Amino acid sequence: MIRNPDVIPGAEEYDVDVTIDPAERERLLSVGPEDVAGPGEDGGPDHLSFARNVFIPLTTACRYTCTYCTYYDPPGQASLLSPEDVREICREGADAGCTEALFTFGDDPDDRYDAIYDQLAEWGHDSIHTYLREACEIALEEGLLPHANPGDQTREQMAEVADLNASMGVMLETTADLEAHSGSRRKEPGQRLATIRTAGELGVPFTTGILVGIGEDWADRAESLLAIAALHERYNHVQEVIVQPVSPNERWDREPPSLETMRRTVAMARAGLPETVSVQVPPNLARTRDLLDCGVDDLGGVSPVTDDHVNPDYAWPALDELRAIADDAGVPLRERLPVYDRYVDEDWLSEQVLATVSTVTSTDETGT
Repeated sequence: MIRNPDVIPGAEEYDVDVTIDPAERERLLSVGPEDVAGPGEDGGPDHLSFARNVFIPLTTACRYTCTYCTYYDPPGQASLLSPEDVREICREGADAGCTEALFTFGDDPDDRYDAIYDQLAEWGHDSIHTYLREACEIALEEGLLPHANPGDQTREQMAEVADLNASMGVMLETTADLEAHSGSRRKEPGQRLATIRTAGELGVPFTTGILVGIGEDWADRAESLLAIAALHERYNHVQEVIVQPVSPNERWDREPPSLETMRRTVAMARAGLPETVSVQVPPNLARTRDLLDCGVDDLGGVSPVTDDHVNPDYAWPALDELRAIADDAGVPLRERLPVYDRYVDEDWLSEQVLATVSTVTSTDETGT
C-alpha cells in the first residue's frame, strides 16, 4: 500500500487537519521497551493509577458490525436500559465506593433499530443523546461522575451531554482502513478523528486509544498514535491513551497480539505521546505486569460491581490484584477520578460536575 506522507487516511472527508511527519513516524518505528522508563525508574512514573467505576451499557444496539466486537446485538435483540435501571446501577456503584459512571452504547443505535427509537420516543426523547443526558443527570444525583463513551459524535451530539460529563471518550482504534471494519456501515477513521477533535473544540477532557491486532501494521500504529498526539497538542484535552489488545471471543477467533507486539506498541505510545498524557493498559485484557516497564502509568477503570460489557469474557481484577501489580513495580497504587486532576477547574468542567467532584473527593475514604 502506498502511504501519503502528509495526510491521515479519511481525514480530508471529515475536514480533519492532521498530518503525519514521516520522520516522526520513522522515529516511533524504531522505539522499543529499552527506550522508555517504567514505574519507579529514572524518568518513569512514580505511581500507578486506576479508577473505580460502574459500567452502564445504555443499549447494545450499534449501527456498525465490526467483526471483532461482541458488544452489539442485531436489531430485534438489543434492548435499552430504563431510567430506573440506570439509577439502581448507579446506587449500587456508589455504595461500593465507585466514583465513575461509565456510559456506553453503540454508535447512533437509534439510526437503524426501530425498537430502540420507539422506546426512546415513548420516554420523551428524540435521540439516544438526549436520553444519555438524562442518564448523566441520574448519575450525578447519585454522587457519581459520568464518563460517556458513545462512539462517533457530531458537534451537536457531544454538546448535548458535555456539560454533564467529567470526561468523555472514544477509541480511535486505528487510522487504517481495515477489513475488520467491513460491511455497508464501515467505521471510518476520519470520523473517529473528527470526534476527538470535536471534544477538543468543546473543551472536554478526553480518553482515546488504539486497538492492537485487528489487521493494522506497525506504520498504522505509529500513525494512529501520532494523530492522537497532534490533536492533543492543538487542544490539550487528551488525558489518557489506552493500548488495548483485541481479545478472542465468539465473533473473533484470531490469535491475540503477542507479548512482544504489545511491549513494543506500549513503548511506542509512551515515546509518541506528550508526558502529561497517561498510557493505560486494561488489566483484564493485557499481561499488565509484563508491560509496566514499557511506560505504563495507568490501569484504567475497573468495577467491583459490574462486568466489562465490551469484553464480557474477561473479568475485572480485584483491587488486591491491582495493589499486587503496583507492589511488583515498586510504586504505590493511587485511585483517581474519571477526570484527571489537571482538568478539575471551571475552564474544563461545569459547576454541576465540579460540585460532584468536590463531594466525591471530600468523602473518599478508600486509602488507595
